[in-house]
Amino acid sequence: MRNMAKKKKKLPVFTVSQLNNLIQVSLEEALPSRMMLRGEISNWKLHSSGHCYFSLKDPGGGQIRCVMWASKFRTVKFDCENGLAILATGYVDVYVPGGQYQFYAEKLEPAGIGDLQLAFEQMRKRLQAEGLFDPAHKRALPKYPVAIGVVTSRSGAAVVDIADSVYDRWPCAKLYVFDAPVQGEGASGKIAAAIQKANRMRQHLKLDILIVGRGGGSREDLWAFNEEPVARAIYMSKIPVISAVGHEVDVTIADLVADARASTPTQAGVIAVPDYREELHKIYSLKRRLTLNVRSQLQHGQNRLLTVLASRVFRSPLGPVQVAAQRVDELAISLIGVLKTQLGQLRDRLERFRGCIQTIEPTRLVSSQNIAIHRFSSRNQAAIMKILSKNQLKLTALENRLSALDPRSVLNRGYSITVNERTGRLLTDVEQVQVDDRLMTELAKGQKVHSRVEEVD
Repeated sequence: MRNMAKKKKKLPVFTVSQLNNLIQVSLEEALPSRMMLRGEISNWKLHSSGHCYFSLKDPGGGQIRCVMWASKFRTVKFDCENGLAILATGYVDVYVPGGQYQFYAEKLEPAGIGDLQLAFEQMRKRLQAEGLFDPAHKRALPKYPVAIGVVTSRSGAAVVDIADSVYDRWPCAKLYVFDAPVQGEGASGKIAAAIQKANRMRQHLKLDILIVGRGGGSREDLWAFNEEPVARAIYMSKIPVISAVGHEVDVTIADLVADARASTPTQAGVIAVPDYREELHKIYSLKRRLTLNVRSQLQHGQNRLLTVLASRVFRSPLGPVQVAAQRVDELAISLIGVLKTQLGQLRDRLERFRGCIQTIEPTRLVSSQNIAIHRFSSRNQAAIMKILSKNQLKLTALENRLSALDPRSVLNRGYSITVNERTGRLLTDVEQVQVDDRLMTELAKGQKVHSRVEEVD
């Protein structure tokens, strides 16, 4: 019978959103609320909002999309990059608008190495490549500092250890504490700000050294001194910096950048200042050495003085003067004798020259030379006048020829010269002018007439 026929089973109808929600509920019931995934980062993208989007893949070819919100990513200390093997803690959920399931990461850890150790190595390599650890940048500490700045927590034990160490060794020192939290969220920025504040007050306080540090603690407690703001603030400091973080086994980025490293805050005080007891001992030693040296020099000087006083000069001080006076008298007598001899020789030579001159009769020679000069002068004047007369005749002939060739000489016979002012050429043909051209006509004696062409016939 028709009514008794087996009815076909009716299939349920879902919208896409309903199906995605159903899958989401199924996943929540079937999967654990939290799990850890091991994989290698790929397609890493850090959005401007601070959220991270990436994929995790394994050697078997499996891959899953992952999301990490900005509030969770801020706790990650190391740099995430493609190819880095990590352990991700979180849960799986469905992204309903896109119909995709993805892993929501809440915590990231490097696989095989601690996250803080990886972050430390990444920071160390990056800053070392930039030259922040370069020994050439490190400055020598002043030998006798007076004003010392301390960047640490005012309530911590480190400031007491530093003060005790400094004042015990160098009581004349002055400590200026720049208070800053040394652990916790945002501590690195406040430590960097305190270092910058100390540098701004450097000249006012006359700071010689800056100690940056804190007491011991776990690696997480010391982490603020491994962050980039503190490293760059130490590098840019104009004041020499001593880093004193934790204990001797603790090495931070601040230790590598600073000009000097102290294993503990107490050791920082030892490095920063000398021990006044040792300095006083050095002064006393120098005093003794100086006293002995001065006494030795005085004794040596006295001995030399006695030797000089016992010399012949001091026994008979006028002896050298008398010897010198006698020597001067001997030289004077000798000089007078030499002068007399030379004067006699010169007198004899002068008499011989006078006799020679008298035999030559210079007056007669001068007269004959004057006559010869007069004759030579007369001949020269006659020759010059003859040359001038001949050249004058040639010049006159040339002037006559030039006058005959001068075109302006024709003007004296009633002719004229006309020039087209537009072209600057002599007018010899009517085709050389146009209506409205201006002409210049030159007459005799340099007179000129200017005219304008009204008609060309």
